[in-house]
Amino acid sequence: MKLAFLGTSEFAVPALGALVDAGHDVIAVYARAPKPAGRGQQERRTPVHELALRLGLPVRTPKSLRNEEEAQAFEALDLDAAVVVSYGHILPKRFLDAPVLGCINIHGSLLPRWRGAAPIHRAILAGDAETGVTTMRMDEGLDTGAMLLAERTPISAADTAETVHDRLAELGARLIVSTLDGLLAKTLEAVPQSEAGVTYAHKLGKEEGALDWRRPAAELERKVRAFDPWPGTWFDVATESGSERIKVLAAGLALAGGMPGTVSVGRDGFPVVACGIGGLKLLRLQRAGKSAQSADAFLRGFALAAGTVLAPPAVVPLPT
Repeated sequence: MKLAFLGTSEFAVPALGALVDAGHDVIAVYARAPKPAGRGQQERRTPVHELALRLGLPVRTPKSLRNEEEAQAFEALDLDAAVVVSYGHILPKRFLDAPVLGCINIHGSLLPRWRGAAPIHRAILAGDAETGVTTMRMDEGLDTGAMLLAERTPISAADTAETVHDRLAELGARLIVSTLDGLLAKTLEAVPQSEAGVTYAHKLGKEEGALDWRRPAAELERKVRAFDPWPGTWFDVATESGSERIKVLAAGLALAGGMPGTVSVGRDGFPVVACGIGGLKLLRLQRAGKSAQSADAFLRGFALAAGTVLAPPAVVPLPT
């Protein structure tokens, strides 16, 4: 097929590679424009942009698709289909209607569950036993298009957002090739999504990583995994100079009693914080500007004594 590929993040990279390997003619790649990054604030190209250049594919980086010039340029490509994966721009109707077979999206959930911006994180946070990838023909709604193919994968107790992300990216790459094969052979029919079971994966906010000890420990342990590596989870400790923020990089479940936020230290030397239900065993911690440490080693250089009561966050924002 003659295709355009619209994507930006690491999640989209395996799909672009798979389409090229499958012999499709990717005549244009759309990616978000480079942005200043790092200490030198030098412009950095997105992962999809970088891969496209390595593959010798033409790259377009419009800052907006909502103008006549961009719409005409896209229509002039005369596409069989467009593949959209973690692009970051909303496609206007003229873009959706331009390819013969429409715009096909790879979404990181089993639709209609977890429509929206952060499906991987929300699935882990909710304690879902499985997730997956869905390909769909896009419409003007938020991940509401008719579904084409889906593939499932379990979420294990050791999975983080990063491990699930990488697994789903590879699943999506295989699934989009199968989807295009089915559309080309006219053996694949799009199925409208059910309105039963719809949930929304709201965009993550940095402040959402605050650990509220009044919540059940099982929920906080899932949050540590769901927010790894971004936005991360943390708590504040009162110090003589005010307070210090400590990042929690890994945690487990433990028995604990007392007021939520009360610290105890187990026989193994690891701190446990009492929660609304149960306790959260802190396994790996990091101070601002310092290296990450095993939590038992962390205690030898930081005063987080047994009996300390960690205050809940001043504000625990709800997803928006």
